[in-house]
Amino acid sequence: MSARLLDGLKIRDQIFEELKEETRKLTAQGVRPGLAAVLVGENPASQLYVKTKIAACERLGLASWLHTPPASISTEQLLQLVRDLNADNNVDGILVQLPLPAQVDAKRILEAVDPAKDVDGFHPVNLGKLVSNRPGLVACTPAGCMEILRRYQIPLEGANAVVLGRSDIVGKPMALLLMHANATVTICHSKTRDLPEVVRRADIVVAAMGKAGFVQPDWIRPGATVIDVGTNKVTDPAEAARLLRNFPERLEKFRAKRNVLLGDVHPDALQVAGALTPVPGGVGPMTITMLMSNTVKAARWRRLPNAAVGGD
Repeated sequence: MSARLLDGLKIRDQIFEELKEETRKLTAQGVRPGLAAVLVGENPASQLYVKTKIAACERLGLASWLHTPPASISTEQLLQLVRDLNADNNVDGILVQLPLPAQVDAKRILEAVDPAKDVDGFHPVNLGKLVSNRPGLVACTPAGCMEILRRYQIPLEGANAVVLGRSDIVGKPMALLLMHANATVTICHSKTRDLPEVVRRADIVVAAMGKAGFVQPDWIRPGATVIDVGTNKVTDPAEAARLLRNFPERLEKFRAKRNVLLGDVHPDALQVAGALTPVPGGVGPMTITMLMSNTVKAARWRRLPNAAVGGD
């Protein structure tokens, strides 16, 4: 028996329709949500990410601005740009695309963003709100994982959830969101003892370590829900052959393209899990979706604090 696939593209399309309607209502009240993206230098991967984010803004009717300072920019110069965007009332969300050049103090830049415009959810103020379960802007990838779980009606209350990875961007906020949903949460990392046994006790597994196929099928309890956050580009033929030995069609595509995108969970877990997010097409589309959601939310909170438009 094969796991039910938790389709992130389907959830993205649902949320986009909701956001289009909410943006229309806000615009009718004189508020057009707007996102300012800051792309430093010419990193091709970053350029692609930002292009996708701007395209999503256009699809939803959001205003967008792209600032492209040179890779030689100093911390002080970039801080001034952030201050200017903080002061611009038309800008509801500020996205500083990472990574930044080595000479720029990334922490200072991210902490300079007005927390009310911090649509990435990285600011210590928003992380603090998440810890204390108060309304705030939540990091996009974990928020997207929660939307998948909620919209597919995966029971969370009382569930044993294991989060693999403890990053500030995914692991920690994911654990907090699950805890606030009344799951019992264990965070695992490179020093966790007997990791397979800990994972086997989980009703819900969230894998976010950045290692292709790391979580083995026999670690997954039969029927468990698996949220695979990993997006690892595999280019080694031997590794691809090992991970995709039971997926001849995907292996054929790898041989044609010479690379394949794989998650942190071994593909064979599909035969064990009860429900699973595919890679690609699972968690990936949800990150930009929640960035858009945060931008609309920021616009509503900032500019119509007493209005009852949409949800939280």
